[in-house]
Amino acid sequence: MRRLILLLLLTLPGCDRPAPEPQGFQVSEVLGGGSAEGFARATAVRPFRFPADHGPHPAYRNEWWYLTGNLRSADGTRDFGFQITLFRIALRPEPVGSNSAWRTNQVWMAHAALSDLSRGEHQAYERFARQALGLAGAQRAPLRVWLEDWQLQLDEASGVWQVQLPTPGFDLTLELAPASPVVLQGDQGLSQKSAEPGNASYYYSIPRLRASGLLHLNGGQLAVQGMAWLDREWSTSALGPDQTGWDWFSLQLEDGRELMLFRLRGPGGEPDAGRGTIVRGLMRAVLMAAP
Repeated sequence: MRRLILLLLLTLPGCDRPAPEPQGFQVSEVLGGGSAEGFARATAVRPFRFPADHGPHPAYRNEWWYLTGNLRSADGTRDFGFQITLFRIALRPEPVGSNSAWRTNQVWMAHAALSDLSRGEHQAYERFARQALGLAGAQRAPLRVWLEDWQLQLDEASGVWQVQLPTPGFDLTLELAPASPVVLQGDQGLSQKSAEPGNASYYYSIPRLRASGLLHLNGGQLAVQGMAWLDREWSTSALGPDQTGWDWFSLQLEDGRELMLFRLRGPGGEPDAGRGTIVRGLMRAVLMAAP
């Protein structure tokens, strides 16, 4: 995974001292390094309950909501790919006590991207914010996850997800209706990443959601529709000391099957291990591979 930069404004619970220069860190440090003391860990199979588990799990250090999809314009002449991911990262397990409304133990990061396949163009954006003053956060009821005006919501009565994604280069508004059941990845939702107990995440997917909405791009507006994939994970330490990232793929096949694959990487980018799931209707098989 690429190197990330968080400004001091985001990484400290408060700002009582002059700010040093921004510092970088590796994703592996967030998902594997540091003390896990005080945080819950993914160590055993647990029951999943929906819609509750669509919402936040603040006892764990890391969590994300990950949407990818393919869209086509209503006239069939334009094809697009989109992605939005909202990440929650806890700096410490307990809330911060302070008179300042700016202080928090949670920070957020989000990525958004759009590929215009017909024109061979791609654009991507990212944002960072602390979970303070309503800048970013996640709430259970009604379910809403947001970073500024990027947000993901769920209408529990209909089961339809809603995405609002305004960016400098495009504005995408979608409704996403599940077209497949929830799939628990790994061992009944426990996805082991390395041999050490606790280096795992709780992981589920909704591999097919029918998407429809509006895309504002280059001064015009297009009605779009297509299919999306939702991934949800939360953990405290997922990667081992010799793992630095992973490659992840999701495929929606024309025969109705879905396939998820990820491959972990070592310090030099070499493959460490691979795992995946293939789903056909209610039939499910877990795939595992050595380096």
